[in-house]
Amino acid sequence: MFTYRIFANRASSQYLNKALRQCSGLKGCNSQIRKIHTSRQCNGLASGKLQELQSEFNLQIKMEKDEEYPFDDFEDEALTSPDFFEVKNMVTLHDLFDARVHFGHKSGCRNEYMTNYLFGSRLEVDVFDLDQTLPLLHDALNFMAHIAYRKGVILFLSRNLQNMHLIEQTAKECGEYSHCRKWQENLFTNSVRHYRSEIRIPDLCVIFNTKDTTVEQHQVVSESAKLCIPTIGIVDSDCDPRLITFPVPGNDDTPATVQLYCRLFKQAILKGKAARAKAEKQKK
Repeated sequence: MFTYRIFANRASSQYLNKALRQCSGLKGCNSQIRKIHTSRQCNGLASGKLQELQSEFNLQIKMEKDEEYPFDDFEDEALTSPDFFEVKNMVTLHDLFDARVHFGHKSGCRNEYMTNYLFGSRLEVDVFDLDQTLPLLHDALNFMAHIAYRKGVILFLSRNLQNMHLIEQTAKECGEYSHCRKWQENLFTNSVRHYRSEIRIPDLCVIFNTKDTTVEQHQVVSESAKLCIPTIGIVDSDCDPRLITFPVPGNDDTPATVQLYCRLFKQAILKGKAARAKAEKQKK
């Protein structure tokens, strides 16, 4: 992030506010009193505009690196790289097959919106196409690592009693949060009533089971969509993936499969936090 400090003499001070208003219209710029913040991407545009104003209004302009955003260079590098955290090396197609991620539910329970993710069915049991699941899982892991790198709050959610303790332990080990109990209605959308004060809602929700019961969808799916909270959801063949930001089609209840998900999610979060700690150390 760059800061332009503007100095005006008495003759041109009356034009200073007009100059700031013109700069405030630039994309990516935030004009303040005698100071303009602009990102690296918009620096060239702002610099050209300020040179015009400098000659027109007789202003003195000094560009400085903004200390309020010390990680701008490193974050730019993380965003421009397609796989900055190397999450594609964490899991392969063979790993998904060994963990029985390809197993779905009975064909009679199939959700119509999951048809495109299926390879077919055998003995009336749906089989997932792992060639589609793998890149979607990579995208979800990459996004999760970026959230952890920016010190975001990640919430693990599940209603599967069999895997509840594993999910809670995984969240604890990577320094994040979990909610595996009954979901209270409007816990996100009306959080002030539940918590009696303003709270910080999660930056990412990781849903291991998008269904609360056999027929009902977990309420966190709709509440997260209303508040534009990104979600990563394991969607089985009987689930609705439309409101999930990063759907991962696959088995959502087999213990071996859940263990694989927990290991991958934990590894992605720790990668993001380790990269952040390394960046802070380099800046110091």
